[in-house]
Amino acid sequence: MTGWGIGERHDGGYATLARVPARWIVRAPEGTDAPWAMAVGTAGFTAMLAVMALEDQGLKAGEVLVTGAAGGVGSTAVALLARAGYEVTASTGRPEEAGYLTSLGARHVIGREDLPALKRPMESERWSGVVDTVGGATLAGAYASTRTHGSVAVCGLAGGAELNTTVYPMILRGVNLLGIDSVTCPVDRRETAWARLAHELPAATLATMTQERGLSEVPALAQEILAGQVRGRTVIDVTR
Repeated sequence: MTGWGIGERHDGGYATLARVPARWIVRAPEGTDAPWAMAVGTAGFTAMLAVMALEDQGLKAGEVLVTGAAGGVGSTAVALLARAGYEVTASTGRPEEAGYLTSLGARHVIGREDLPALKRPMESERWSGVVDTVGGATLAGAYASTRTHGSVAVCGLAGGAELNTTVYPMILRGVNLLGIDSVTCPVDRRETAWARLAHELPAATLATMTQERGLSEVPALAQEILAGQVRGRTVIDVTR
C-alpha cells in the first residue's frame, strides 16, 4: 500500500500492522516479497508512473532527462529508462554520485546548476522527455529545453513549488506538462505500474540503490534526508 495519506492523514506509516480500506491495497506481483515492495516503495512507484506517462504521450528515442537523479524517484527513473534503451542524462547536485548514476545506466551526468541557468522562454531543443522531481527553476529550464512534441513528467518540488516560465514551449513546440499523482492514482493503473516494476527493475539494480535502517534510526535519518545525504531508497526495519 502506498499513498492515500498513510502516515500523513492516517496513522500506521511505520506500524507492523495497519487497518486500511481494501480499495487502497494492491496485490504484490507474483514472485515478489515485502522487502522488494518496500525497496521500490512510493518513490519507485512514482518513477514508474512518470515513465508510463511519458510513454502514453509517445516518448521517442533520444535523450531523456531525470532531475534529482540521486534520490529515490530519480534513481529508479534512471534505471527504468536506461533499461528501456533511452539515452539518459542524470541531473544532480551531488557530483560525487556520478559513478552511482552511471552504474544505474545514465550516459551523462550534469550539475544541478545547469538547468536553472537556462532562463530564456525557449532554449535549444535537447530532451525528448523529462522526469522532474525538483520543480522550481530546474523544471523551468528543463521545460524550456524540451524538444518539439516532447513531454515533462512533473512529480516533485524539492527545489521549490513556484514555476516561473511561459506558455511558449506549449504553443510553439507542443510540449506537454504531465502531472504525476501517486497518492490517489486509480487502482488499475497502480496494478499496471507494480506489474511492470516487477519485470523491468532488476533485483540486482534495486539492491544497489537500497539501504536498510532500523525504526529507531528514523529521526536521524530524516535529518540526513533533509541535508541531501541519502541516495536511492531506504527500507525501514520496524522490528529494531
